[in-house]
Amino acid sequence: MVTVAVAADSPRRHAAAEDWAAFERLVRAHHEALRLFAYRLIHDAAAVDDVLQEAYLKAFRAFPRFASRPDAPKAWLFRIVYRCGLDELDRRRRWERRQSRAELTRPPAERGLAETTAERDAVARALDALAPEERAAVVLVDGIGLDYASAAAVVGVRRGTIASRLNRARSALRASLRHDGVVEPSDA
Repeated sequence: MVTVAVAADSPRRHAAAEDWAAFERLVRAHHEALRLFAYRLIHDAAAVDDVLQEAYLKAFRAFPRFASRPDAPKAWLFRIVYRCGLDELDRRRRWERRQSRAELTRPPAERGLAETTAERDAVARALDALAPEERAAVVLVDGIGLDYASAAAVVGVRRGTIASRLNRARSALRASLRHDGVVEPSDA
């Protein structure tokens, strides 16, 4: 590895310090909303910090290129978190498939009962049942408050795709909540 010394008063070091300060302000302004979005997307409180750390690292590395463009920084950050969250879900699915294959190869006498956890409330269960793409659309628009265009920019699709995902997701949420008795048929 080659290291390059940069003088303390050099323009390069000054630019790097300015980039860091601007990046830090951007992340601090949106951190709580990004954390909520990541949690709603992956539904694993323990993994949220890992997803955000990965996203912030990718964002910081790309920040000098992004800072020179007039794009919306909020949508840019949400898009990075979205992609990192989908990567986490993919890693989890691969791990679960490996675990289930390993479980099937064990003799029945060695298999233990799965741990049960406290039942989540009806809204959380309904959100969990949605596909990640639909859940992201609901959380970004209805939860975070982004407009359709910004939500579309976050997930990298057209505005109409976000609208159709929201329509499907909202219908599924109503049906699930109706089934659980949370929403009366006349309320939906």
